[in-house]
Amino acid sequence: MERIIAKGIVSSYGKKQVLKGVDLTAGAGECVGIVGENGCGKSTFFNVLAGLRKADSGEISFDKGKPPAQCVGYVPQEGCLMNELSVLDNLSLWYRDKTELRHSLKEGFLKELGVNEMCHTRVGKLSGGMKKRVSIGCALAGNPPILILDEPDAALDLMGKAEIRRYLAAYKKRGGTVLIATHEESDLDLCDRIYALHNGKSKEVDRTLRGEALIREIKGQ
Repeated sequence: MERIIAKGIVSSYGKKQVLKGVDLTAGAGECVGIVGENGCGKSTFFNVLAGLRKADSGEISFDKGKPPAQCVGYVPQEGCLMNELSVLDNLSLWYRDKTELRHSLKEGFLKELGVNEMCHTRVGKLSGGMKKRVSIGCALAGNPPILILDEPDAALDLMGKAEIRRYLAAYKKRGGTVLIATHEESDLDLCDRIYALHNGKSKEVDRTLRGEALIREIKGQ
C-alpha cells in the first residue's frame, strides 16, 4: 500500500515555475531519495508535501486520507531549533503529550537518538550532528508514519552522517516511510526508490546508479 501519492505537482514563485509536474509514490517501510542539482526544487517539493506551501496544481494523498499535519514529520535543511533554549525545552514545544515525551526519552526513539543524554544542554552548545538528532526527535512528535528530511547530512562529519543513517534505517525497519533529499551518494544506499528532479519534473531512476551514470540522470541526459 502506498503511503504517499503525489501527482502532477506544480508550484511557482511569482512568474517563476519551479515545479512543473512532479510525481512520487512511497510505501510503508520504504525510503525514497530525491536527487537533483541545487535549485531544482527539492525543498519546494518537500514544503508542499509537508503542508507548508500550497501547490498551484496537482494532487497529494496520504495514508488513510489524513492531512500532512497528522502524518508527516519534517526536518528542513536549515533546522527548526531555538538555540537559546535547552534541548528539553525545544522538545516540549513539539510534544503536546508530555507522557509521550517522557516515554520516548526513557525507552523510545528519542533514547535511540541519544537525545535523552543532552536534555539539559542549551541547543546553541551542541554540535551539528547533535542538533540534527534533536531536530529529528522534534519531527517525531506524535509518532508520524512519514519522515521527510531535506539534506540531513549537510555540514556533518563522517560520524554524524553515519549516526543519522543508522537512525533512519531503524525508523524504516519499524515500518516508517522516509523521504530524503540528498547530495550524498551513501544516503542512497538506504533508498528503495530514487527520483531525479530536472527542469521542474521528476523521473524515477535505477536505485543502483552511482557516479557519472547518476549525474547524467540528474542532468536529464
